[in-house]
Amino acid sequence: MTWTVRVDAGLCMGSGICAGTAPEVFVLEDDHARPRADRVAPEERILEAADLCPAQAITVHDGATVIGPRPD
Repeated sequence: MTWTVRVDAGLCMGSGICAGTAPEVFVLEDDHARPRADRVAPEERILEAADLCPAQAITVHDGATVIGPRPD
């Protein structure tokens, strides 16, 4: 099983929280974050990064279901 991770470049403000939380998944480039790969192995830190993103620019998908950010 893998998850799909997306960062909306239009929303991303380049805070770096995602790269600090899950550096193996996210990288900052040109003042915006991007996932290192589209598909990743499931890991709690990925959902945490999506939850912590101040711009809510990260979405995590398990198949067709959005699983991150998680509802409050």
